[in-house]
Amino acid sequence: MRNYLEKLINRENLTTEEMKAAVRYCFKETATDSEIAAFLTALQAKGETADEIAGIVDVIRDASSFQASAITDAMDNCGTGGDKSYSFNISTTSAFVLAGAGVTVAKHGNRSITSKSGSADVLEQLGVSLSFSKEQIEELLQENQIAFLFAPNVHAALKPFTKVRRELRIPTIFNAIGPLTNPIALESQLLGVYRQELMPILAEALHKLGRKRAVVVNGAGNVDEATLAGENQLIFLDDGKLTSFTLRPEDVGLPYYSKDEIRGGDAKQNAAILLDVLKGKNGAYYNTTILNAGIGIFANGKAETIEDGIEFARESIDSGAALAKLEYLINYSNKIPSEVF
Repeated sequence: MRNYLEKLINRENLTTEEMKAAVRYCFKETATDSEIAAFLTALQAKGETADEIAGIVDVIRDASSFQASAITDAMDNCGTGGDKSYSFNISTTSAFVLAGAGVTVAKHGNRSITSKSGSADVLEQLGVSLSFSKEQIEELLQENQIAFLFAPNVHAALKPFTKVRRELRIPTIFNAIGPLTNPIALESQLLGVYRQELMPILAEALHKLGRKRAVVVNGAGNVDEATLAGENQLIFLDDGKLTSFTLRPEDVGLPYYSKDEIRGGDAKQNAAILLDVLKGKNGAYYNTTILNAGIGIFANGKAETIEDGIEFARESIDSGAALAKLEYLINYSNKIPSEVF
């Protein structure tokens, strides 16, 4: 570890293999909190590279017992958080729209960190279990095309890092990599980022991690979701090729809404918003959802254009398919014995 720390302090980048070795060391019982804290702090001060991000993600995924070899065509849609926009749960709502449009979604998420309600908080409010086993997740993905993977449940090995991060109380590499650590082998991904400078780094990391298609988006106003408040910045990954472009509401025939119009609340309020959207209630929440779901459907490859993706998203809601995916997940959760729910 000392050699790696010296390189980082000297602002030298670690190779993927060096990063893997350093992270594996942190998982050992002999690693001290001081060493882990120094590693995270030095890495943050230098700035992470795509190789370093891919290295730590590979080790975290390998340490999870929730890797599902039976699932080969799943995607995830998630933001890094940290934008402090206090929006409703956009990616969680969009996930059901994606599933209703025929996309298999392994939704990876956590409780609130920088907002009033994280994906886990709102799903728990709706009656969805946070304790699915690996076998249950595989069954849900095959039968319902959507399952929720609660990060602390699928990444139990991260406890040494969790303790140190809680004590450090500063941003670390973990603030950027959460959406990348899904233990399911994803073929495609929609990743929201609130820091524009991270977009090309994370797009390259997605390629190194094996994503065939992906979209990295920085929403208007530096939100970690696409918004209808102005110009969104996007990077499209397609078989190793990165293409940058911008997207405005008028480009896809959607109305303008300010960031204030998509603010959410606590888990109960955001659950009500999610249900309203899936029941087809028009407005800022609905249109923001179909924008993000449309981009996700495009990222997955089911739609050739984002405009087509938005139409698929609209149909997913209007047909009742999106809501049916949520209802299935709730009913499935209710059948799980109370001691493991």
